[in-house]
Amino acid sequence: SIPVSKTVDGSSNLSTRAVNKNKIIMKKYITESIQELTNKVSWPTWAQLQSSTILVAVSSVIIALIISLMDLGFDTILGEFYSIF
Repeated sequence: SIPVSKTVDGSSNLSTRAVNKNKIIMKKYITESIQELTNKVSWPTWAQLQSSTILVAVSSVIIALIISLMDLGFDTILGEFYSIF
């Protein structure tokens, strides 16, 4: 077994070292994330963002209309089918 010395409050030095190591790892992760977001990521321009947003909005409306028409068609067809029986 590993000899573990106890601190004044009764916790071991190993747990204290683990907490400090986790803090260092977390700080490094946050620092590297910020550096990557500011230096490595290519952000779209305002014009690109607007055109992409318009494209998504128009596509969503078109798909919603297609699904609505399909639903209306199936409702009509199945309504006629079930009214026969």
